[in-house]
Amino acid sequence: MKFTAQQIADALAGTIDGNPNIEVNNLSKIEEGKPGTLSFLANPKYTSFIYDTLASIVIVNNDFKPDKPVTATLIRVGDAYSSFATLLEMYQQAKGGKRTGISDKASIAESATIGKGVYIGEFASIGENTVIGDNCSVYPNTTIGYNCKVGNDSIVYSGVNIYDDCQIGNKCILHAGAVIGADGFGFAPVEDDNYQKIPQIGNVILEDRVEVGANTTIDRATMGSTIIRKGAMIDNLIQIGHNAVIGENTIIAAQSGISGSTKIGKNCLIGGQVGIIGHLEIADKVMIAAQSGVGKSIKEEKSMHEGSPAFAIRDFQRSYIHFRRFDKLVKRVNDIESKLKNEQE
Repeated sequence: MKFTAQQIADALAGTIDGNPNIEVNNLSKIEEGKPGTLSFLANPKYTSFIYDTLASIVIVNNDFKPDKPVTATLIRVGDAYSSFATLLEMYQQAKGGKRTGISDKASIAESATIGKGVYIGEFASIGENTVIGDNCSVYPNTTIGYNCKVGNDSIVYSGVNIYDDCQIGNKCILHAGAVIGADGFGFAPVEDDNYQKIPQIGNVILEDRVEVGANTTIDRATMGSTIIRKGAMIDNLIQIGHNAVIGENTIIAAQSGISGSTKIGKNCLIGGQVGIIGHLEIADKVMIAAQSGVGKSIKEEKSMHEGSPAFAIRDFQRSYIHFRRFDKLVKRVNDIESKLKNEQE
């Protein structure tokens, strides 16, 4: 399908600099743009590519001011990144391809309730008293246990395991290999240096519009619920411990670990490979840099933290400058001590 710049601008409530009739039929990255494709510029690091790109149309922010002529037709919008995401969603819908129907090779308990417009693939298993909402997609080789609920318009990709009693909200996406509701890591020390397993009788609740990445694990609560609040985005290969609470619209990047009973606020940004110990509280809109280790609660909203153990980012950066020069500082101290010793002799 082909779309003109004018049609795209109308869909995004944008304005046009250039030819409103130019057409595109595909998408491209700005550095790999080709004639007939649509691209976007949101990150200033890529600004240089806009002057050489062969893309026919580029979506830019309203405040973009070119330093030299641009051959592509520009569509100006308030936020180029979110506008391009909107177009990607429209493009995906236009392509269609949504799977439908229930495979006769799926195993569905008689007491399960299956909504309208549902897709359930081969060798998927739906347990007793489980409810699958309208327009859900459950891909092959997925297991959903007893007494579970999956809300409307949610997607559960291949190989996902949802344990008994867990609840998935509306418009959630669970990517391949995710495990929702495995036992929390609870053991009590007993005699002879052994450990007794503590039964984990709670569940996991994912509220609406939560996305869980591939091979991520979210443990069930010991009692009560491990909760991922609405709009949270959980990347691949993440561990979230029992009774943790992840706030609304918080983003956690890959390979991070959140220990049990830690509560993370709303709209936080947590980089990759971050470790947060248990029973902490992280305030709203906190940013934690990649590979940081958080060992105490963060009470200040909108604060930034880095390091292991993590502390305020400006303090970390100043300290790191000194750390890189530490060998020179040691040499200076040794020279001063040697000089003082010689003077005393």
